[in-house]
Amino acid sequence: MTNIDTRSSFSVNSPIRVGIVGTGFAAKLRAETVQADGRSNLVAVAGRTPDKTAAFCQGFGAEAAVSWRKLVERNDLDLVIVCTVNRDHGAIVLAALENDKHVVVEYPLSLDVSEAERAIELAAQKQKFLHIEHIELLGGLHLAIKESLPLIGKVFYARYITIAPQRSVPQRWTFQHSLFGFPLVGAISRLHRFTDLFGEVASVNCQAQFWDTQADFYKACLCNAQLRFANGLVAEAVYGKGETFWQSENVFTIYGEAGTLVFTPESGQLIQGENRHSIKVGTRRGLFAKDTEMVLEYLSNGTPLYVNNASSLYALKVADAARRSSEIGQNVALSNS
Repeated sequence: MTNIDTRSSFSVNSPIRVGIVGTGFAAKLRAETVQADGRSNLVAVAGRTPDKTAAFCQGFGAEAAVSWRKLVERNDLDLVIVCTVNRDHGAIVLAALENDKHVVVEYPLSLDVSEAERAIELAAQKQKFLHIEHIELLGGLHLAIKESLPLIGKVFYARYITIAPQRSVPQRWTFQHSLFGFPLVGAISRLHRFTDLFGEVASVNCQAQFWDTQADFYKACLCNAQLRFANGLVAEAVYGKGETFWQSENVFTIYGEAGTLVFTPESGQLIQGENRHSIKVGTRRGLFAKDTEMVLEYLSNGTPLYVNNASSLYALKVADAARRSSEIGQNVALSNS
């Protein structure tokens, strides 16, 4: 996050003029929040298909841009929100910054670490705000885990499993190698949870398996990454989705010397021998709206956000190390200099 003073830039009399790239689920929630907030106004939207973009714009009273390239060049926009396929995130962010726009982008910032680094450097050079969404860090599950960690003493092992079965996988971009990226990069929130909780990673060892149906599409994938942290802790991230799986699973287990924590998205449990205590987990609902409201609050009043670009970039480096490990079949060490 670039630290800039924007409090004199925007006011009730000069609302933040917003452009959105994308017309999917996240874009819709962002647009609803922008339009409902008196500090902002949705001006234009660029989508991947003209018909869907026109329908989206009609619903929000916005103008349909010919392309994202034309959208970022507009002089009547202050902020660009990027909610499109992962492959295009980095290019759109760089173009928006080059055109002197503030930028919000859904994770990941880029599928390429060097491109992500360039974007963060450019935001600093241009003195423009760049925010990379990581709403999982705002959610009830992550907050409950952080609050509960002191209860189990020194943590030595953690395991996070997310398996999402899907029957008859369509040719969607989330099952496309080129558009989604390596699964643990596209779904970087799994690893960002670990780095936010446990700090620096010393090395990564990852295996990945794909059930390809065409050259660029797969009907299922499975990734298993083992992270060895600088503090000695070992963590395991298992991520799978698609037709090969027949039962869903979403469990975060943390082993400490004084107890074990077991969390699902709905509830948590502290286990210490025969003693078991329930832990309340807050909701995940409304997080895109909350993230958008926090962005508007930052741009209006300078109120700090919940995540910074350095931590987001670091999580991307860990995810990219997992990708490289899976390709070469070897352990990959990380430099934390």
